[in-house]
Amino acid sequence: MPSAPVLTLKGTGSPSGAASKKVALEESAFGAGFHGPLVHQSVRAEQAARRRGTAATKTRAMVSGGGAKPWRQKGTGRARAGSSRSPLWTGGGVVFGPQPRSYTFKVNRKEQRAALRSALSLHAQRGSVAVLDAAAFKAPKTSQAFDLLDGWDQPGPTLVVLGAEESAAALSFRNLARVAVLQPESVGVADLLGAASLLLSEAALAEITARAGASTREKA
Repeated sequence: MPSAPVLTLKGTGSPSGAASKKVALEESAFGAGFHGPLVHQSVRAEQAARRRGTAATKTRAMVSGGGAKPWRQKGTGRARAGSSRSPLWTGGGVVFGPQPRSYTFKVNRKEQRAALRSALSLHAQRGSVAVLDAAAFKAPKTSQAFDLLDGWDQPGPTLVVLGAEESAAALSFRNLARVAVLQPESVGVADLLGAASLLLSEAALAEITARAGASTREKA
């Protein structure tokens, strides 16, 4: 069963801010193999869902003006023109331009959970996951958060996952460079793969383990 160190603040356990003990990680969430195709599909779905899809252009029917024929059909020596809003003209409509749309596509829940397990297990295999003692943050203090990460000595960027009630710790980490702070329900596969190290509170660890753990139906 994989394990992760528990990080504590200076003066509240380990004097250096390094790991003072180990916590066991659930095999169902942190002990899976890496499934590349599912991870790729889930990351694509998450990134597509984040697209606003508001790009729009006007067709010739939407551009104002151009109701009158610019010049008569014959006798001028110029090419025929029926409207100044033609796509051939400057200021005219756009042919086959983008229109508002949704880029989202469905990924089955079972596939999403498997991809999440793959990303979490990758951090467990690399030893780049740790558990944070969030209760040690009595008030927001960025310097304490910096010292804790500095004592852990893991490369960035770092993803910090905290529960909704752990606001003091969240405010301490959010201003650090190359550190992202998310709640467990907001963590996606793309967020986990984009982070070189993963730091979770005990409450967040329980929630994300429940999200990623294989259900009885999936195990069958």
